[in-house]
Amino acid sequence: MRPIRLRILITCLALVAAGVGGWQLLPSHRAAQKAITVGTTDVVTSLDPAGAYDAGSWALFSNIYQSLMTFKPSTVTPVPDAARQCGFVGSELRTYRCEVRDDLTFANGHKVTGEDVKYSFDRVLAINADVGPGPLFSTLKSVAADGQTVTFHLGSRDATFPLKLATGAGSIVDHTAYPADRLRTDGAADGSGPYLLKKYSPDSSARLEPSPAYRGAIADTGGPVEIRYFQKPEELAAAWDDRTVDVTHRQLPPSVVAGVDIAAEDIRVTEADSAEIRNLVFNLRDGSPMADEAVRKAVAAIVDRPKIVSGVYRSTVEPLYSLIPQGITAHSTPFFDAYPDPDSGRAAKLLADAGVRTPVSFTLGHARGGSAAPEAAELRRQLEATGLFKVKIVEKEWKAFQKANAAGQFGAYTIGWLPDFPDPDNFVQPLIGRNSTLHNGYASDRVDQLIQATQQYGDRARASQDFRALQREVARDVPVLPLWQKKDYVLSREDVTGSQYLSDGTGIWRLWELGWI
Repeated sequence: MRPIRLRILITCLALVAAGVGGWQLLPSHRAAQKAITVGTTDVVTSLDPAGAYDAGSWALFSNIYQSLMTFKPSTVTPVPDAARQCGFVGSELRTYRCEVRDDLTFANGHKVTGEDVKYSFDRVLAINADVGPGPLFSTLKSVAADGQTVTFHLGSRDATFPLKLATGAGSIVDHTAYPADRLRTDGAADGSGPYLLKKYSPDSSARLEPSPAYRGAIADTGGPVEIRYFQKPEELAAAWDDRTVDVTHRQLPPSVVAGVDIAAEDIRVTEADSAEIRNLVFNLRDGSPMADEAVRKAVAAIVDRPKIVSGVYRSTVEPLYSLIPQGITAHSTPFFDAYPDPDSGRAAKLLADAGVRTPVSFTLGHARGGSAAPEAAELRRQLEATGLFKVKIVEKEWKAFQKANAAGQFGAYTIGWLPDFPDPDNFVQPLIGRNSTLHNGYASDRVDQLIQATQQYGDRARASQDFRALQREVARDVPVLPLWQKKDYVLSREDVTGSQYLSDGTGIWRLWELGWI
């Protein structure tokens, strides 16, 4: 076979727009193929869709579970998957109805019914896990099922609701296999997605094989896949160098990404524009030093994003000055407008005028892995160099980190955000809406009003003015401080096909697109 020299640049349309149960079907011939091994540092929080709202979990969910709707690669409009058809009833955008396919089967052999769909959404809201996807359905009032017809009743107009159904939060589970009031914890999964979860070792590996029972939006369910989970980017890089993984996606060390030879004959490199962002989140709860607005604004006046970008990330990311990143409809730069250059003198005046004693001591939390540790060290260096702050860094394993930030154990923490669907709403409502997934105690009537205003427009461009107003509110209140956004990189061996379709910068992991030449 002739050498392959390939560099694929994907400009996502999304950015331009705003253990298995005992019953098993007979395996298809695909299961006998050699598995493609995919390496990642995005570990899984939970196999239960009601208990996870993170990139690693949802990447897996998009393969083993099925939602009513899904997204085709690089598209902005969801299409039916578990549904035959879906749509709003009337023009009020408050009632949404779907007809569930009647030929769907869970991994345990049970038929997928409209009652299962209703049950899946009811339990997400009822369990309301600290690290679950409940905040995404803030407008959902109730769900009704009549045979295979499922009707969603919304508390307010929400043009983005169909997009939310297409995410991991909309994963459909078997009502006989998942408890109504608690998470399933037996290490198994019974979904109706394109893959069966054959083996799973937490934080280590997952074995997926194509499901011969799958029916939906995907025409070809691909071949078997072995997922390997790594704790550190350096471990993932070593596995890539040793050729023990065939594909890598999120997160190789910045130094490795920056040094990739795109002309190499034995690899394929996919570089996709991505809406992945990273924020410094402030704890506004009573007793936190960051509950004082002047302290948060002083931090905003000091942080030097370009130094973080060039020093920690080797320029593989770009500075970000708003919650809504570049490439997404209504992006603006309110933090650059308010804090154009690092200014310790301005920070000192902010604190002095507010009567805040310095140095201000606080804990800065981050999850283990990626470049979080050197990033936290650089933030501490910048803040302590002014004499205005004293920073204690606390590192925790991912699951412990999630519980700690939900409990308000840090004065501030850094965290990445990968969009669930291609709309600016996904950078706003889950992050700064009341009872947000960030759990930082921020609540603003003005912000909630603006969020509701943005959701009323089916023509999303009409919401741009309200989204820009939201971004100004965030820069004024500073509940979070945007740090950077980055591109998405997928590396694969020369004999692997389809890697350019694995990810389009959103949370869907299209493992079924991978194959051998």
